[in-house]
Amino acid sequence: MKPREDMTFPFAEYERRMLELRQRIEQRCLDAVVLTDPENIMYLTDYQTTGYSFFQALVVPLDQEPFMITRSLEASNVYARTWVEITRPYPDTGDAIQMLVDALREFGLSEKRIGYERNSYFFPAYQQDFIHTTLKKAKLLDCFGIVEQGRVRKSAVEIELMHRAAAATEAGMKAGLEASVAGVSENDIGAAVSAAMFRAGGEPPAVMPYITSGPRTMIGHATWEGRMVQPGEHVFLEVGGCYRRYHTAMMRTVVLGKLSSSMYEAQEKMKNALNTLHESIQPGMTVSDADNMIRNIITDNTVGAQLITRSGYSIGIAFPPSWDEGYIISLKQGESRILEPGMTFHIIPWMWGIDGDKTCGISDTIYITEDGCKSFFTLDRDFVVKPEQGKKAPSKPAGIDPPERSKANTATSSKPETKSPK
Repeated sequence: MKPREDMTFPFAEYERRMLELRQRIEQRCLDAVVLTDPENIMYLTDYQTTGYSFFQALVVPLDQEPFMITRSLEASNVYARTWVEITRPYPDTGDAIQMLVDALREFGLSEKRIGYERNSYFFPAYQQDFIHTTLKKAKLLDCFGIVEQGRVRKSAVEIELMHRAAAATEAGMKAGLEASVAGVSENDIGAAVSAAMFRAGGEPPAVMPYITSGPRTMIGHATWEGRMVQPGEHVFLEVGGCYRRYHTAMMRTVVLGKLSSSMYEAQEKMKNALNTLHESIQPGMTVSDADNMIRNIITDNTVGAQLITRSGYSIGIAFPPSWDEGYIISLKQGESRILEPGMTFHIIPWMWGIDGDKTCGISDTIYITEDGCKSFFTLDRDFVVKPEQGKKAPSKPAGIDPPERSKANTATSSKPETKSPK
């Protein structure tokens, strides 16, 4: 390992991660691991690129220097970003998997016990088959999760860095709430969110913000498509801010016009779920316990809404196409994993199908502490309620700037409107 002072974290952090990985390699009776997941490679080395659709691998022997296999163009990222000193790049006209096989032979690993991430998106079956048929004297074993065991609990320096991502998340959400008025397009709101995130120091997230309005909020994972926000509708926003590939995320809702009793109940249910979680969650609790705590509150409603997904998921390092680490651990029923200090979660007690045609959300990103949890955010959780503008939205998308907030746009109390006594 080549010590350097210009990496995302202090060099000692990477030394610790490699030491713990090698301890797990030894526990699994392996001689080396071949890692192809881009998040795992970055976690260990600080290597990142948008070109991860080309094959890349970090090989970590138990008792030799690690080395990387990358496309020739990407070798520059190894030199510019990481502590890795040995790389075997392949040209665009070359064979990436043959380069990996040759390197394993070069370093005396071709007849050893080698772990590999069998379920990696970036190591498809036909490439795995080639390894199996070529290295016939090696013992090839699935080592899925060997790096994730370290990733699931964030260190103090990781938590500190995620606060930087959270600052970008909050800045983007505030801009989105401000821009959500009748007469603008969802694209305009998305543009305001994105610009604010980046101006606040955020970097390109694994997923751009989810912005939907009115009936489109019922479509899972939909985002802006030029629709114009109409008077009396609501806007659903989910924003994931990013810094050095670490993410935090939050959901919020804007109501344009009157806050109905159904929407008020939904707001209070979601706030209650988050408040209960913050009061009760602690290390030692099972993932299933946490999920049931949230799910029971959300399910007990009179507005026809459901929590149709998991109630939360691990979040941290991410590359497109997703900002979550839910494949490592998710808050869902039947999951017996124990919560531990340093785990980070996006908690999503969102409500799908309010009155049969609306989806709303209020969410939080938290980290587990020694005796509870803390939020990365300070933004108010209430729905942002704005009075009707009295203007019709254009029938066609227009590339207009979000209007400046005026007195008429100022958010009002997020309680249902009641009639004054006569």
